Amino acid sequence: MSKTWKDISVRRDATLKAALTVLDQGAMQIALVVDDECHLAGTITDGDARRALLRGQGMDTPVTEVMNPNPITGLLAEGREIWQRTMHRHGLRHLPLLDAGGCVADLARYELPSEPERNTPVIIMAGGLGARLRPLTNDIPKPLLKVGSRPVLETIIENFAEQGFQHITLCVNYRGDMIRQHFGDGSRWDVDIHYVEEPDRMGTAGALTLLPQRPTEPFIVMNGDLLTKVDFVRLLDFHEKQGFAATVAMREYSHQIPYGVLEIDDDYKVQRMVEKPIERRYVSAGIYVLDPGTIDLIPSDAFYDMPTLFNALMANTQTVGSFPLRDYWVDIGRMEDLERASAEFTEMFG
Repeated sequence: MSKTWKDISVRRDATLKAALTVLDQGAMQIALVVDDECHLAGTITDGDARRALLRGQGMDTPVTEVMNPNPITGLLAEGREIWQRTMHRHGLRHLPLLDAGGCVADLARYELPSEPERNTPVIIMAGGLGARLRPLTNDIPKPLLKVGSRPVLETIIENFAEQGFQHITLCVNYRGDMIRQHFGDGSRWDVDIHYVEEPDRMGTAGALTLLPQRPTEPFIVMNGDLLTKVDFVRLLDFHEKQGFAATVAMREYSHQIPYGVLEIDDDYKVQRMVEKPIERRYVSAGIYVLDPGTIDLIPSDAFYDMPTLFNALMANTQTVGSFPLRDYWVDIGRMEDLERASAEFTEMFG
């Protein structure tokens, strides 16, 4: 692990020429773009610089126009094994490590990791109606909609299999027979697939009460309509190290308000006006790690969603955590998102 990440960093107001100088002197094929508080704004590699020059961008081009503003990063609290897996999965030679405040704290270098088989139970919620995707889902369940060359649920299962997860349970309802027919016992993907049949739609958590055997260790729950390259081992390791009762993977969601926003006091005096501000919120990515005891809070034979479970856990003074997810992620619940995922599939999944 390098202790000299500052030697390969440039400021946000730097030029492409300054970044090339750092790339040359650092001899690590990567430069980190940081602000005054050392928050990571992006990264620039030899390839990024070369492509910028080929596009005709000059040496005075701001580095912010050339950098990758959404680089893959690690968390300082995660540990060497997780850093190595992240770099291996994304084909990276180096991984910026961030502390809890989002500041660069170190830089990990790639070493070939191993990928053991894992006994962690994986529960995939695949029983939704897909109402927002009609008429596509009139005759086929949403998890079987093709994105690229195969159904989205098949990509999810392949991702778990590649990471060593062997035991998968599919919770099905709408057109569940089609899902059973397609995946069978999972042997085609070298995994063991079992099924839970929801008599009625039970939400994103209710079907957990139907599991024939309660998990004896932390387990993963995921919605069956997500196209993602998330590293499930990182998520699981983070959950266990932090000692949370439940962990939700979160994404940052930005929305620009198309008007000038007023901040007023109790006397209607305007204190501040901001033109078209961008609001940023963290949202659930539909991927969770739960301790076995969390199932005790879920009522039997009832519709029950994950937000209700998480609020119940917090009301019972149990610690609920969040894991920042920077990997590729698309929820195909809407037509425009399905079209986006289809367009990006080959680039992201080959």
